[in-house]
Amino acid sequence: MASPAFPGREPGVGPRVDDLVQQVEQLGTENEQLQRAVASHAVVDQAIGVLVMMAKISPEDGFTVLREVSQHTNTKLSSIAEQIIKHAQGAGLPETVLSELHAALARRK
Repeated sequence: MASPAFPGREPGVGPRVDDLVQQVEQLGTENEQLQRAVASHAVVDQAIGVLVMMAKISPEDGFTVLREVSQHTNTKLSSIAEQIIKHAQGAGLPETVLSELHAALARRK
């Protein structure tokens, strides 16, 4: 019977060092991906908050607006979210993002 942690290995036989190294590397990669996802999620949530306050729309509509702008400009959602936050702080938006933002907001009214 194979060990569940290490397929193909018999129970009672310890894992090989190579197997452990590979598992540690895989866990490190997964950890990095999860950290990026958490950071990205926080930025998206902040941008939704900006849209809720500035455009007087629901959080659900705020996410829809971000998603539509992202899709129509072929830009990552987290990048659009960062731009929206910076815009709320006084930075300009690229013309394509600005026009898609206005169009997406108009569809919510």
